[in-house]
Amino acid sequence: MVEKEHKEEEVEEQEIELKDQVISIRRVTKVVKGGKNLSFSALVAVGNESGLVGIGKGKAREVPQSIAKGVEDAKKKLIEVPLAETTIPHAIKGEAGGGVVILRPASKGTGVIAGGAVRIIMELAGIKDILTKSVRSNNPISVAHATMNALEGLKNPDRVSKDRGKPKETIWE
Repeated sequence: MVEKEHKEEEVEEQEIELKDQVISIRRVTKVVKGGKNLSFSALVAVGNESGLVGIGKGKAREVPQSIAKGVEDAKKKLIEVPLAETTIPHAIKGEAGGGVVILRPASKGTGVIAGGAVRIIMELAGIKDILTKSVRSNNPISVAHATMNALEGLKNPDRVSKDRGKPKETIWE
């Protein structure tokens, strides 16, 4: 019983340290018999700036409600990102719909070379040095999903070196 209470406290602490940021807000309409119904669709990213990040969508009649729904959705879809100090361990390409994102590790002091949805996700994931390129679609939803796809595909260097039986420095050369 004590362990269960302790785990609940940890979850609450984790929720407190998560930061959220709006990627895009869209005004959407549904045409019905009596006219048009307006609502807002929000794409939101959440992260703890140390390797945990997620994105979510929310839709409601008012902007604050749609953002709140997006934050709740993003918290359900959190993923752990393997970090190599301030960057990612290796280059990777992510695809989702029409969006394609290429992520490349960068040396210390480079900064986040990214724009729009990619920049927000990188900063919330705690990645401080990275080179990115967004190809094809510039739709923020597609780009955000492609970025998350790339981050999910990252491999932990410790795990790969153990599996291959090679030193960590030589596995991506």
